[in-house]
Amino acid sequence: MQGWFPMAHYSTEHAAFGPVSNPISRFFATIGNALVLMSTANARVRQVERLQSLSNEQLAERGMRREDIARHVFRDLYWG
Repeated sequence: MQGWFPMAHYSTEHAAFGPVSNPISRFFATIGNALVLMSTANARVRQVERLQSLSNEQLAERGMRREDIARHVFRDLYWG
């Protein structure tokens, strides 16, 4: 079944934190970008863990195999 997973997109140049020219602002923008990336990565790890906890039958009901979990969760980053 397609479409039941929330989509997450991020950019290393998050609109709230960049681009900036002031060195102090750049420092805080870098920290802000890191926090955005960490929160996105943490959500993906939780999604992988949740899917890994399902049985093979439950995954099959969703049209997935266990070996496809990482590809599914990170599809927008690595597998386009």
